[in-house]
Amino acid sequence: MPSYRYTAVSPAGEMIQGVLDAPSEQAVIDKLHRAGNLPMRAELADKPRGFLADLLSAEFGRGRALTGDEVANITRELAVMLGAGQDLDRGLRFLVDTAPNARMKGILTQLRDAVRDGSPFAAALAQHPQSFPRLYIGLIRAGESGGMLAATLARLADLLERQRALRSSVISALIYPAILVVVGIGAIVMLLTQVLPQFIPLFTQAGAALPTPTRIVVGMGDFVSSYGLYMLGALLLVGVAIRQALRRPAVRIVWDRTFLRMPVIGKLSGDILAARLCRTLGTLLQNGVPLVSALGIVVEVIGNTAAEAAVRSATESAKGGAGLSRPLQQSGIFPIRMVYLLRLGEETAQLAPMALRAAEIHEEQSRLGIQRVTAMLVPVLIIMIGGAVAGIVSSLLLAMLSLNDLAQ
Repeated sequence: MPSYRYTAVSPAGEMIQGVLDAPSEQAVIDKLHRAGNLPMRAELADKPRGFLADLLSAEFGRGRALTGDEVANITRELAVMLGAGQDLDRGLRFLVDTAPNARMKGILTQLRDAVRDGSPFAAALAQHPQSFPRLYIGLIRAGESGGMLAATLARLADLLERQRALRSSVISALIYPAILVVVGIGAIVMLLTQVLPQFIPLFTQAGAALPTPTRIVVGMGDFVSSYGLYMLGALLLVGVAIRQALRRPAVRIVWDRTFLRMPVIGKLSGDILAARLCRTLGTLLQNGVPLVSALGIVVEVIGNTAAEAAVRSATESAKGGAGLSRPLQQSGIFPIRMVYLLRLGEETAQLAPMALRAAEIHEEQSRLGIQRVTAMLVPVLIIMIGGAVAGIVSSLLLAMLSLNDLAQ
């Protein structure tokens, strides 16, 4: 039976560590729960490691900043520690002791040292802006000032985990279509540049006139063989040029507005923007951040310049006491359901709960939209790639049939 090393918080609030023999990690967690402890971690005591594992766990190109997943994990663990009655210093010490790499341990040590020197936790986080964004620091500052740091960390962990789940859904949905595109292009290029040229000498020696479809395919193969690398370089240059152009605000806002007006992708993007705006706004308001300050933070995390302009307009409206739902509706960017829910929240003085409710609705809509887009995209790609391959093979067979007719 394997051994698992665990870390947990006892009913008395003390951090305990040890090793248990159990058939699985879940069994260890269940045993700790039955004993009245709060499990924090459970992993194999003797994890096999080798050169490949060390290579895969190496940190290349990360610099000194924490990743989004690392920030979400330490936020959840710190929230659990504070919720179990631990003080901030002990919670940070636990995170330092259990940090999986030197980079994370160094940043957490600096945070703990700053807190021990009397600095507020938010001020300590502000010293690492590459790891902790303004949204994170603003929520922590509001939680500290209201004496609700544990609850704030728990809500912040929920926010980060939901953002991570939505981002993972998008990435996971794009993996299969991306693989199809790469494999399909590779197959077509191989047929044009490697397979088809093997048959050309046969047709030339027979003195047969190639059918028009075959001549077109042969010409395409010659073009790809001669200019394929140049085409790839040109595509890379075009991509770099587009990226540089999108850095200009005037170009970027036109691009973002056009993207949101596309038939299928535009609606999906609108749902994702609505979920991000409402989740961030609701979490900030729930933690005591004033509406105008919360909207100022939302502008920085929404990620679309057209939506940013709409939120800035809503901010000016909120400053004048006119509310934020009307300018958001006038922008025509966000789903009408989100606007109505925010308006209802304003009218009933329940803006934070209604914003979170709208976030849940649009997060679900986003997941369903991603599934629908993937369900439509994959068959279309398969048909297009299959059609291209079938066209190349058919042109080759047509030439072989004409050669057979000539021989007869």
